Parts: sequence; structure tokens; C-alpha cells
Amino acid sequence: MKTKAFCRQTFRHKSSKPTPICRNPCHTKGPGKPPGKAQHPGKTHPMDQAVSLPLLLFFGLTVLLTLFFLAKATQSKVVILGSIGWILLQSAVSLSGFYLNISTLPPHFALALFPPLAFVLGILFFPAGKRLADNMKLDWTILLHTVRIPVEITLFYLFLAHQVPALMTFEAGNIDILAGLTAPIIWWARRKGKLNNKLFLTWNAFCLVTLANVVARALLSAPFRFQRIAFDQPTVAVLYFPFVLLPAFIVPAVLFCHLATLRTLLVPTPASSAR
Repeated sequence: MKTKAFCRQTFRHKSSKPTPICRNPCHTKGPGKPPGKAQHPGKTHPMDQAVSLPLLLFFGLTVLLTLFFLAKATQSKVVILGSIGWILLQSAVSLSGFYLNISTLPPHFALALFPPLAFVLGILFFPAGKRLADNMKLDWTILLHTVRIPVEITLFYLFLAHQVPALMTFEAGNIDILAGLTAPIIWWARRKGKLNNKLFLTWNAFCLVTLANVVARALLSAPFRFQRIAFDQPTVAVLYFPFVLLPAFIVPAVLFCHLATLRTLLVPTPASSAR
């Protein structure tokens, strides 16, 4: 494999000579073999030198913007406080280096993905989730999708910093930015009464497809045992703070808004009809 080709940094072993460490937190054992156990970079965080402070702040603001839109859309203290707690928990876990161990099956990173996914799916199966979805403010759920613009900008600069492969950017087939760019238009059309349910449903379905596309690219290019693409530059940024919040918080929030909107359009209720 070519995973070692982009190694740039070192960390200290017991020997006096520094050993190169890859931006991928592990080295693969050979073609067709699964990645080995993660090599922790010690006190020197690989992202410290690879990613600029402005990009870190820019993404941090994107997380806060997502939280703001989600709070406005749900009007739920439980969701707001739960989201803040989840963000703090994932930040602490990622800063501890827990996600850098990618040799386990399932990988440690599953802790960042499965809990929010279970919550999102709860709106489809549990009464409390259905009530939450039925009372969401659709205008704010639409505006939340604008965060996909700064997310794509972040991914582009992470690619330039050798933290994600080119296929994660809008220059190489990731068209999720179109969802963010069209969201203000859909919001305006709905506010003016020029958006019928059929067009609204079509837009949501299209945005779900673009979201599924980028999520699939991220999973298949991540340095786990099931990695299938981008071996020369895996998607490693999400293993580190603050970018772990992209799959752990922003993506679930986007998916949640889509599913809540689809429920409103496909299963109308007195509460949803009044919005």
C-alpha cells in the first residue's frame, strides 16, 4: 500500500532515533491486509502541524451554527442540552486519543456514530420522537442545511492539509455542497408560498442522496478494517478533535432534519399542517 508515502511527522519511541509516523494513525501491513493497531502520536498531535488555527476556528463556528439551527428547529430543551452534552463528551473522548485505536472490530469510532444514529432513527419508531418531529419548525430545518457549505469548505482545506482524500471534496464528486447552496432558495420559496409539497419532497430526497454519497465515501476511505478506497490518503481528520464532531454531531443533525421533514410531508398531522 501507499499509506506510508504521505508520512510527515515523528513521535518518540524508547530508542533515541525518531520514527516516522503517518498522518494515518496506523501503518498497514501490506496490500490487501487490514490496518494494524493505531500508533498514538504521544504529546505531538498530528493535527497540530497539519491544520491551521483559522480552519479549526472556522469549523468550530460551523458546529455552533449547527447547534443554533437545531435549537431553533426543535424548540426542545432536551435536544439542546443533550446536544451540548454530546458535543462535550465527544470532544473529551477524541482529545484522549481513544479513536486512534482502529484495530478493534467494531472500531472505537463506532461510539461516535451509533448513539446519534439511534436517536435519529428514534423519531421514526418511538412516540416521543414522532411528537418532536411533528412539532419542528420547518423553516429552521431548511436553514440548518446551509451548514453544509462551510462543511464542504472545511473538507477542501482538510484535503489540502492531507487529512482527507480528494474524493471527499466538491472537486472530486462530493456534490453535497449543492444542498447547502439551494437551501436558502427553498427557504425563500416556502416563505413566499411558492414551494409545493412535491418540489419540497424532491429537494429533500435529492439532499439525502448527496448526504448518503459523502457518508459512504467517508466510511470506505476511513482507515478501518473495511477500508476499500483512498489508501494513499485515508480520511483521518474525523479521528481527531474538533473534526470528530462532523460525523458525531453535524451529519446526524442534518439527517434528523431531513427525516423530520419527510415525516411531515408524507405523514401529515394536525400539528405539522399548522406549521
